[in-house]
Amino acid sequence: MTITAAAFFAARLEFQTDVSDVQAALDGGEPGFVLVDSRGPLAWEQGHIPGAVHLPTAEIASRAAGLIDPATPVVTYCWGPGCNGATRAALAFALAGYTVREMLGGVEYWVREGFALRTPDGDVAAPADPLTAPVPAACGC
Repeated sequence: MTITAAAFFAARLEFQTDVSDVQAALDGGEPGFVLVDSRGPLAWEQGHIPGAVHLPTAEIASRAAGLIDPATPVVTYCWGPGCNGATRAALAFALAGYTVREMLGGVEYWVREGFALRTPDGDVAAPADPLTAPVPAACGC
């Protein structure tokens, strides 16, 4: 089977999103999806995206329908680009009949773009990393 570049990239955009788009949707107040953190309990407690639901991948098949209406789209995330946990979680949701997208970059890029994490000490955010997000230019005056 031959797939065209256009079909390949269209499919990626249908099934993937990025941290900036997720943040913009959450800031809008009506994101149109439930954000799911698929990491384990210790990772969740260490810090998670405000507004996310905690549902470890291994529990999706047994608990998803009790937590999230199957008609509601889902966006999954995990640690970052070196982790396939969000991909495995997205597959579990898809197998359960949900419309699902994977958030590329995970918690790592969420933090690197300067967005807040909810921690036991409250919401914390670091300055945006200039290698991943636009930052104001330093004045060379």
